Amino acid sequence: MRDILSDLSEAMSDPDPVRRAQIQMKRPLPKRFYKAVSTDSTDEGHRILLDGRPVRTPGKKLLAVPAPAIAERLRAEWDGQGEEIDPAKMPVTRLVNTAVDGVADNLDAVFEEIVRFAGTDMLCYRADSPAGLVERQRDGWDPILRWAADARGARFILVEGVMHQEQPAPAIAAFSDALSAWRDPLALACLHTVTTLTGSALLALALAEGVIDADRVWSLAHVDEDWQIEQWGTDEEAFRRRELRRGEMDVAAAVLADIPR
Repeated sequence: MRDILSDLSEAMSDPDPVRRAQIQMKRPLPKRFYKAVSTDSTDEGHRILLDGRPVRTPGKKLLAVPAPAIAERLRAEWDGQGEEIDPAKMPVTRLVNTAVDGVADNLDAVFEEIVRFAGTDMLCYRADSPAGLVERQRDGWDPILRWAADARGARFILVEGVMHQEQPAPAIAAFSDALSAWRDPLALACLHTVTTLTGSALLALALAEGVIDADRVWSLAHVDEDWQIEQWGTDEEAFRRRELRRGEMDVAAAVLADIPR
């Protein structure tokens, strides 16, 4: 079983959902090697069992999660496989593998990367024209910045255009303090996923704290893109990539909501 999971690791771990699909299309899918999928609870967390044997990550670590709801998501993915195992249909497994194999041993680095995203957060960079886009950015993004300032003491400054502007150190420190409440491997894996998919650490934190839901996060992350689509339209490949990314974000948001606080 461990050899088969290792063979799947590349397709399951690539950060680009389109790249993952391309990798998977180039190789035959491994045959399903188990019949029964179940869960149990130990001191290490809620485990997934295949024919009574605990699943291991591609890094040979125990696949265990902190909540039964997340374990049920994993169980459903493994149980839902047909005659072959298709990593494209296992997004929760990929996310948990990332947390266990990647984030757990690099907690500080992942945490600091999210904080760095806040220093160049998309919500702070505004268009100077056209007026309609300026208004949409203001109406959509300003409430998030007000929440960060009022609720978390993180007062970010706005910039017109794309030239980098260093944010005040107290704002970054306040954001870091707020993010510290989510300093565990799976939560940070979820938040990092949302941050990189949206370009906004502030949106990720607002999602975690229940200020906005996943639908609102996605719409706010695409204010500029949606404006361009209204003006010029889109193409099938761009639409497909966007849908894949939306699916990735929804999985991260759902798992994040299941993590006990």
